[in-house]
Amino acid sequence: MIKAPTLKKGDKIAIVSLSSGTLGEAFCTHSLNLGAKRLEALGFVPVFMPHALKGIDYVKAHPEKRAADLKAAFADSEIKAIVCAIGGEDTFLTWPYLWEDTEFRSLVQKNPKIFTGYSDSTVNHLLFYKLGMTSYYGPAFLTDFAELGPEMLPYSLKNVQRFLGINPQAPIVSSPVWYSERTDFSEQSLGVPRMVHPETKGHEWLQGERAFSGPLLGGCVESLFDLLAGERDPKEKEIGERYQIFPSAKEWQGKIVFLETSEEKPTPDNLRRMLQTLKEAEVFEGAAGLLFGKPQDEAYYQEYKTVICEVIDQPDFPVLYNLNFGHAYPRTVLPYGVEMSVSADGATLSFEETLFNEE
Repeated sequence: MIKAPTLKKGDKIAIVSLSSGTLGEAFCTHSLNLGAKRLEALGFVPVFMPHALKGIDYVKAHPEKRAADLKAAFADSEIKAIVCAIGGEDTFLTWPYLWEDTEFRSLVQKNPKIFTGYSDSTVNHLLFYKLGMTSYYGPAFLTDFAELGPEMLPYSLKNVQRFLGINPQAPIVSSPVWYSERTDFSEQSLGVPRMVHPETKGHEWLQGERAFSGPLLGGCVESLFDLLAGERDPKEKEIGERYQIFPSAKEWQGKIVFLETSEEKPTPDNLRRMLQTLKEAEVFEGAAGLLFGKPQDEAYYQEYKTVICEVIDQPDFPVLYNLNFGHAYPRTVLPYGVEMSVSADGATLSFEETLFNEE
């Protein structure tokens, strides 16, 4: 995999709206300003790409402009990293404009940059994975840098600092606390801390308790399922098949699969259906093991455990649950295609190769 170098203070970071255009709405102005200040406090120069702040309706109507923003970010030599504003549900519409653009594909491979986001950004990550560039399932602008509390969540901040070369190879361990999702994102919530809970379970083995290793590949369960089923939008299945977005059965072999559920908090029955679809696509066949993220607000925490084991139906297949990535707060960073090892007790996840280009 091609990797970008770590960031330096003074580097420019592009913010893109590749899915939802929420960041450009007036009701988000306080979050936009806060996120920009937080990036500046870290020593970066935030650059909002030309269409990132056009608002929900415009961004939804113009996937070609979203794609143009991403291409422009890769073409700008001063931009060293790209951060997704937030997730959404239709970033798949950008694929034709990007994949069919040979100049864009060349830019990615010749000028790799740090790219981070989660949720619907899974589909963007799969594009970079297909192009052979490591991207990072991690922080988004609105949910991390623009965290409305008095500061960024400490565990999340420590993981963001990996991009600055601060302990980038540090093992992943469980956060000592977790946070509830907010119900109020208005300006009145500025400076109001999230509700915090002690983490009493940590990384939890569901089955196959043993050390295992492999390169990372995965994303949001709903995003992966939608590529295969097209229930949310039939065009997604059609585009997914046309461009072979979903990794092949062979590509999943030997991988550490990482999966997590969205803020929609799917019912156990819906999770079962989605995981069964992934199983039929041979996601787990020959994989090294599964990392499953903490459900947001611990919704269906116990029920999900049962569903996961019943669907996989391989008692010796390693499944480690309740990890800090995806939609639950706080979150770590998982680099696509990077070799990782999981300790026998499940407490420590170590990187067996560098996360960034060290040349």
